[in-house]
Amino acid sequence: MKAETDDRARARPAPRLFSYELPGGWQVLAGRTDADNDQLSLKLAAPDDLWFHVRGMPGSHVILRARPGERPDRETVRQAAAIAAYHSKARSGGSVAVSCTEARYVSKPRGAKPGTVTIRQERVIKVHPGLPEDSSLAPPE
Repeated sequence: MKAETDDRARARPAPRLFSYELPGGWQVLAGRTDADNDQLSLKLAAPDDLWFHVRGMPGSHVILRARPGERPDRETVRQAAAIAAYHSKARSGGSVAVSCTEARYVSKPRGAKPGTVTIRQERVIKVHPGLPEDSSLAPPE
């Protein structure tokens, strides 16, 4: 039984992620597919990373990587939320509500389909969808 579990874990492809660097060297990662979102949120994210997702509609899970002994400032958090809004069905919207919590508060309900998670201790940030100004890693339209 253990070998079967190991084979499935090895067969899972590495997630394909969008990666952005924000001012101050902060790293933001966004999933491309539901399976990528699962791996990003549940396997790659550290407990102190900040997790973002647009409220009420499909979109990428987004992680702002934590740094030991540092907290991102309000503008860095806002930019990460704007990236989450950009990678969602709300991309062409005006002001978009984005959920934010620490990755430790993200979990997957038993039997839920890929990309489905539950969160606790959420705060909501209203932003306009967008990518960092100097992003050379912007995805194609």
